[in-house]
Amino acid sequence: MTFLLLTPDNGRMTNASSSRPARSRLRGGRGRRTGSRPASISRHEDPVRDLAFDIVCGVVEHRRMLETTLERSTCEGRDRAAAHRLAAAALRHLGSMTELLQPLLRRQPPEPVRCALLLGVAQILHLQTPPHAAVGTIVDLLHRRGLSPFAGLANAVLRRVVREAETLKEGLDDARLDVPHWLWSAWGRRARSITQGFYQEAPLDLTMKPGCEVPEGGETLSTGTVRYPAGTKMTELPGFAEGQFWAQDMAAAMPVRLMGDMRRKRVADLCAAPGGKTAQLVCGGAEVVAVEREKSRAQRLKDNLARLQLKAEIVVGDALRWRPSEPLDVVLLDAPCSATGTLRRHPDVLWIKRPRDITTLAAGQDRFIDAAYEMLKPGGTLLYAVCSLQDEEGPQRIAHALEDGRWELSPFTEEELAALPRARTEEGYFRTHPGMNVAQGGMDGFFAARLIRR
Repeated sequence: MTFLLLTPDNGRMTNASSSRPARSRLRGGRGRRTGSRPASISRHEDPVRDLAFDIVCGVVEHRRMLETTLERSTCEGRDRAAAHRLAAAALRHLGSMTELLQPLLRRQPPEPVRCALLLGVAQILHLQTPPHAAVGTIVDLLHRRGLSPFAGLANAVLRRVVREAETLKEGLDDARLDVPHWLWSAWGRRARSITQGFYQEAPLDLTMKPGCEVPEGGETLSTGTVRYPAGTKMTELPGFAEGQFWAQDMAAAMPVRLMGDMRRKRVADLCAAPGGKTAQLVCGGAEVVAVEREKSRAQRLKDNLARLQLKAEIVVGDALRWRPSEPLDVVLLDAPCSATGTLRRHPDVLWIKRPRDITTLAAGQDRFIDAAYEMLKPGGTLLYAVCSLQDEEGPQRIAHALEDGRWELSPFTEEELAALPRARTEEGYFRTHPGMNVAQGGMDGFFAARLIRR
């Protein structure tokens, strides 16, 4: 099969993966060529592009999480960080870049080739890579990966992107294209405001241990979180080795802060890894049992608490089956969820999740809420939280829990959310999304509600 580059007089093509016609675009003259020589066909090593390619192919072809591919890689240090940045840029702009490429291809190439083209466009449009390098590195990548028959196609297509970028981008609604249709519809009126924070690299947010000095360069936010610019390495900040702080997005840090005085309270932190909320509870004076099902995640939780010099009882077990020896005062349930609220840090989540996943997760969340009921003493408190933007995993789960009369809603008050008033809903829930406070660096999407066992 031959894949041809469209020329101005080839007319308008129809996307093979869509029933709607490609957008008509004005195509100018030949323009300036990229560099003075054809792109290199050398096959030298390039661990950054190789890993970025593996990440994007894993997401697009296999619905494999970005972090899974990273964990399997032997790439380290700067190469690993650069590959993550490149892959994340491609995934953030996947929809709009796919649309931009559409009129340049007579037929859709195989998925690995499309992934390589997406990495090339991401370098050209979003990472300010020099044009000759953006083109040449992708041509080299295709040769290394046994896709040499498509190297010419990539060379021609990417050179046209360099020459005609402004024309090709004309009329594109990036925000709409970069979110799958089902998610855009599910978010409703919030959809466009959610995407306002999507394209920013997330800053580094820290939660400090009480009494510890804030490392230089941090901005203390109204909620108490300390924020550093995107790209800051936590491990290089003074006080890391001494366990004076841990990484935790400002939205993720709020649920525990909304639990009030935890001194001498007996608390279970369910699905506790990596341990940020456990650490908050321990620092607040609670007697904490941290429950985590997966051994590897439980080990990570243990290691994090050891660095922080904090103590909690760690139980490796299924929170749906585990029960305390006697009823608890409080249960913190950070339930397994779609994690759509973390799309700034994990843009792969947009392309991995499906509507049926939300249905399955919601049913599991109901079971966790039922389990929490059995752990609490009468009058005990459940703090339910998810890093999800989906109504099915937030408000609808609370409405379902309240139906049988076993729970009573304890709304968060205006005073409790005075530091972040926009996060309080009419029902008294806590709810954030990535488009909030964008000028200050934004935040993850989070939902939390407080229930009392009758």
